[in-house]
Amino acid sequence: MSSYKLTYKLFGDSSILVEWPLSISPEILSDIKGFNDEILHLQFIQETIPAYNSITIIYDSLIISSFDCIQYLQDIYKNKKARSNKPSTLWKVPVCYDLSYGKDMTYLADTKGLSVSEIIELHSSAVYDIHFIGFLPGFPYLGGLDERLHTERKQNPELHIKKGAVAIGGKQTGIYPADSPGGWHVIGHTPISLFDVNGIQPCLVEMGDKLQFYSISKVELQEHNYELLKETYHD
Repeated sequence: MSSYKLTYKLFGDSSILVEWPLSISPEILSDIKGFNDEILHLQFIQETIPAYNSITIIYDSLIISSFDCIQYLQDIYKNKKARSNKPSTLWKVPVCYDLSYGKDMTYLADTKGLSVSEIIELHSSAVYDIHFIGFLPGFPYLGGLDERLHTERKQNPELHIKKGAVAIGGKQTGIYPADSPGGWHVIGHTPISLFDVNGIQPCLVEMGDKLQFYSISKVELQEHNYELLKETYHD
């Protein structure tokens, strides 16, 4: 079980920023998730906001001081319990990579020196780690994108990216859960909705889950001949 040198910073009147090394990796994800799970239900913890390399912890300042809270968190991490390597939930998400939906696919193919079919194969063959949910409710930040697909974000973000757009930005790929502005390169569309504000669990996926895309045709998309698959993933 990995241990890292963490930093603890005051982050406002009643929050603390805990930071890990600046790297996107499955090992750091596992460590952040384990630590988050251990502290989430403490009486003085009101909310935690995980990210790639950090957790923002909002605490009740009427119960505990910032100094004592940091000390408590440090002790928990130092004495963290051994965690078993439990299987993860693997979500298999359908994507239509047709050029009518993947408006930036040709740009990626040209700049990367790859064919469209090669991009689809690279993008859909990887099993991605869901590191955290952010930017928009239900937007999964996925780690594990093949280096050959790493692409800088657009210099001029677009004002309107459609819900369900599957896109690449930097070293990451993700799914837009709602219509919004965005600066990532759109390569496809999924009909699956990852966020329902009226649902018992509004966000379908969560940090620590796995996700893999699979290709569907334009006809399958239009005829609703697709499904979201949920499996158990063993490393």
